Amino acid sequence: MRGVPIPIRCASAMRATGTGGRAHDCLGMDPPKPWSPQGLSDAPSPPPCVPARAVHLCLDMQNLIGPQGPWAAKWAERVLPAVVSLAEHAPGRTLFTRFVPPAEPDDAHGAWRDFYRKWEGLTLKHIDPGMLDLMAPLNLFVPPARIIDKQRYSAFSTPETQAALTAMGADAVIVSGAESDMCVLATVLAAVDLGYPVIVAEDAVCSSADPPHDAVQELYHSRFSQQVQTLPSAVIRELWRPGEA
Repeated sequence: MRGVPIPIRCASAMRATGTGGRAHDCLGMDPPKPWSPQGLSDAPSPPPCVPARAVHLCLDMQNLIGPQGPWAAKWAERVLPAVVSLAEHAPGRTLFTRFVPPAEPDDAHGAWRDFYRKWEGLTLKHIDPGMLDLMAPLNLFVPPARIIDKQRYSAFSTPETQAALTAMGADAVIVSGAESDMCVLATVLAAVDLGYPVIVAEDAVCSSADPPHDAVQELYHSRFSQQVQTLPSAVIRELWRPGEA
């Protein structure tokens, strides 16, 4: 497809003015409007809603990221009570994921091999097996809650997650856990791609660094407001009535 040719008089004027040339003036176009991160849609965000058939997907709240773990996530202990409150609200509609590293770096593939060569202390060869366990008291909810192991950031990197959600008739996903700018973010975006409305429990997610955590929360508000809600865990529990599913 050919572009619109710039008239000779306009091209000369643009050369004369250098990079400050205003091509839209020559072409009879309206001047460009400043870009806004929320300019993709002026539609208001939907009102808070948590479907009865939602499933709570809690990511990687393990001893691995606890204060004594090799991958300690800042604020993990602080958000733990909010995570517990969501699991306690509907243990039968809760899925816990566990991040399980390879035994050795060479057991991983591609960039993950390089990752574990740099952070070899995170491999199973070097960590206590108890580091993979859920942080207490989350293990008390299993069963009826279920544990799904994964080796990548996103919970959807293993087909077991999608199969479990389908079997449970999930029509939305409530996300909690760690880390907000890694496994949580990867899972939220994968869930959005699959068409799930996502509710992020804003006081039940954490990271090892504050700036990226804050940036991700702003990302949800500014770019995914039609697909992702961020709500306090108390509001989620108030709106979520799994007994009516």
